[in-house]
Amino acid sequence: MIKKRKKNLSTEVYALGQHICMSARKARRRIDQIRRRSYEESPMILELMPYRACYPILKLVYSAAANASHNMSLNRANLVISKAEVNEGTAVKRLKPRARGRSYLIKRPTCHITIVLKDISLYKEFEEYMVYSKKSGLITKKKNKNRTCHDTYSSGGLWDKK
Repeated sequence: MIKKRKKNLSTEVYALGQHICMSARKARRRIDQIRRRSYEESPMILELMPYRACYPILKLVYSAAANASHNMSLNRANLVISKAEVNEGTAVKRLKPRARGRSYLIKRPTCHITIVLKDISLYKEFEEYMVYSKKSGLITKKKNKNRTCHDTYSSGGLWDKK
């Protein structure tokens, strides 16, 4: 007898890039453009933007998709960037020679970028199951009693005093 495995709804695949030589603020601006977009759409957006931060982010998106297809055997068409974050890394310190034999400290900022991909086909199957079970009457929701919300501004309790 063959048993069917339940698909885990918390299927997440990620790629992490550490010590990337760029400011975290500059990378966050580009990450905000691709957050919550599909995998097929995000590389096109990143390739068309003329910023230096796009290249390492693009490499991480490709790496996360390769991890999803190789490790979890997920379809790339169903992947969505669920979480993308940029954290500050350590500053690389360099010394630059200045006048009169002195040295000047230059700090080059680094950042850590994390891209997390989720498979949305699992959620679609779960939603279809929920709709089917609601129609068949397997799942019933308890109705809550009406609760009134007392607004302090309209009742005049707070602002009546002059």
